[in-house]
Amino acid sequence: MSKTIQSVNPATEEVIATYELADESAIDRTLGQSDSAFRKWRRTPLSERQQCTRQLAAVLRRKKGELATVITSEMGKPISEAEAEIEKCAWNCETYADIGADLLANKPAPSAASESYVQFLPLGPILAVMPWNFPFWQVFRFAAPAVVAGNTAILKHASNVPGCSMSIAETFREAGFPDGVFQSILVPGSSASRLVGDRRIAAVTLTGSNLAGSQVAAAAGAAIKKTVLELGGSDPFIILEDADLEAAVATGVKSRFQNAGQSCIAAKRFIVVEKVFSGFAQHFVAAVAALKTGQPMERDTQMGPLARKDLREGIEKQVTESTALGAEILVGGRKLPGKGFFYAPTVLSNVTPSFPAGCEEVFGPVAALMRVRDEQEAIAVANDSPFGLGSSLWTRDLDKARRLAREIEAGQVFINGMVASDPRLPFGGVKESGYGRELSEFGIREFVNIQTVWIK
Repeated sequence: MSKTIQSVNPATEEVIATYELADESAIDRTLGQSDSAFRKWRRTPLSERQQCTRQLAAVLRRKKGELATVITSEMGKPISEAEAEIEKCAWNCETYADIGADLLANKPAPSAASESYVQFLPLGPILAVMPWNFPFWQVFRFAAPAVVAGNTAILKHASNVPGCSMSIAETFREAGFPDGVFQSILVPGSSASRLVGDRRIAAVTLTGSNLAGSQVAAAAGAAIKKTVLELGGSDPFIILEDADLEAAVATGVKSRFQNAGQSCIAAKRFIVVEKVFSGFAQHFVAAVAALKTGQPMERDTQMGPLARKDLREGIEKQVTESTALGAEILVGGRKLPGKGFFYAPTVLSNVTPSFPAGCEEVFGPVAALMRVRDEQEAIAVANDSPFGLGSSLWTRDLDKARRLAREIEAGQVFINGMVASDPRLPFGGVKESGYGRELSEFGIREFVNIQTVWIK
């Protein structure tokens, strides 16, 4: 087995750097430091934990250009999107620094006792197995509430973003967090289960593929450890006949092709009632064809490359198989020539739930248009999926929207808007999109001991 990993620029295919993988002694040392740091960090006053997290936001903003460049270089996101990702991480840190004390405050609970209440205590070192597509945001989405609550964290990041992994750990050090509170460790994915089973790991959070989620969940289940899983998505973008088509087109293009479509909550299946299908498709295809694909460090680039060669090959396979079954390519449908893992922004029509583009997670710049008779069929098609992460519903009738939202099998329903994560709102899915929640009060309470205290 190789003892190194390489960071490769997906826009140029050039090697950026080579990193040494942690050996067994380094892994053991990291686990020990995290466990030791937890004993002190959990007793550190909450106000000090909040202050460190507030300072973390300041470090992120001060280094935004540098950190965004690391993101763009390692996974190909346009630089403007990478800068926005760093800014969002800072916002999340500030949010939990501001509201952490309220979310963790003891809650009186009536009972037969003289006094009874619930308190929220940290669990210990949390292992975070994180993906490459939002290499900073996915980490900070978990880490900010976890450390405010008094936990420590060990990051096992995706193997194609080691520079991001090391940079994140450095921001915690610069913000003044004690040694061991947050650590990044470079190990292959096959080592994740070994880390999960270690007695010093208290719980696990994973954002990634369904396969990785099932493997980590199995290891955590065997060790009887709490897990939060945010897995794949095939989010429906439902357009009813009274929708604002102009707004739906603009939002749909952004939702599908932002980050080259490499997002669990990107709009993937565009489910459009037949009365407005032709009009929507015409304007949507024109907007997609106008997208500028190019070098991600250039400010006017709207879409960069896919993050790895194998990811582009997977997209090609899904498009080829869907067209063989009867899908029609309206625009794109090909990889772009030259260096870099570029794939043309693509729109497929005549897609049904039996096609790969209609039932699998398409993790790239491919939109699937699906025609339905009415709103009842739209909801049925939206729910005809193993996934249930996010969804977007477009109609001017808000009473109807509220009613239909209760029928959609997803962790989030955005009405006349793009699905997005927000530190103030819970984030997560149902079905094969995982379980548990991140962000808001629900996120900070996933990795605490909700302890009952009864006094007589």
